[in-house]
Amino acid sequence: MEHLKDPVGENFTSVMEFVLLGFSDIPNLQVFLFGMFLLVYVITLLGNGIIILITKADQALQTPMYFFLSNFSFLEICYVSVTLPRMLLNLWTQRRHISLFACATQMSFVLMFGNIECLLLTVMAYDRYVAICNPLHYPLVMNPRACVQLVAACWITGVLVEIGQTCQIFSLPFCGSNQINHFFCDIPPILKLACADTFLNEILVFTVAVLFVMTPFLLILGSYSKITSTILRLPSATGRAKAFSTCSSHVTVVTLFFGSAVIAYLRPKSRNSSNTDKFLSLFYTIVTPMFNPLIYTLRNKDVLMALRKLLP
Repeated sequence: MEHLKDPVGENFTSVMEFVLLGFSDIPNLQVFLFGMFLLVYVITLLGNGIIILITKADQALQTPMYFFLSNFSFLEICYVSVTLPRMLLNLWTQRRHISLFACATQMSFVLMFGNIECLLLTVMAYDRYVAICNPLHYPLVMNPRACVQLVAACWITGVLVEIGQTCQIFSLPFCGSNQINHFFCDIPPILKLACADTFLNEILVFTVAVLFVMTPFLLILGSYSKITSTILRLPSATGRAKAFSTCSSHVTVVTLFFGSAVIAYLRPKSRNSSNTDKFLSLFYTIVTPMFNPLIYTLRNKDVLMALRKLLP
């Protein structure tokens, strides 16, 4: 990514709107993509909505773990709703223009929900750590008030940080090209359009990524190393299998989400990385939220039992 743009010869007309190119490079597949992404959106809304419903309706699921899971499912609905409706509209109408304010708003919410998801996954790992490594203290440590405070802290932190970061990015001057080679307003393609020095912005992006992506990932890794050590010391094979089963869904979700997010935001950028960024973003903003309900449902006996009670 270029740190300093040469203003010589540039059109200095201030950009008031952008064009989200999305998947315009494959015009013959626009209808197919619309149908596919519409199906993905419906599945994501239904899957996460059902998890929220059963965790509220079934008394057996009134525990901290499922409280965090219901909040996580609500977050996934919010996360995917920031990008998919706009992308579906663009695919259907072929009108890809987005105003500067709408672009800044979308970016702010995408980054905000992404950061909150990283923090919430860390809280869920901490919940499993306390439950398995300190079971006697679990009811005291993870009491209802503490659970609400942890979730509230995730939301407040994510909101405050990303509002500041978005304001800093959109305080840059934009001129010349207004075409964003992406399906939503993400940081790397936006910074490429700025006709000013973006070095400080890139440093801030990297710092926020380390704080909200790498640090939570390392904390989760540390939690699960302790959890694995504790489980392996259990005398009963049945007990070990049960303990591992309570963590397997969360580990799968963490791997899917953090794997793509870490590569997208912390890998070295190049001039030809736009398509790779687009693919990785598609994975962690759309594909992962769709699979999360399936992962938690198919690998969790308690959720399956609650689902059978709910269905006639």
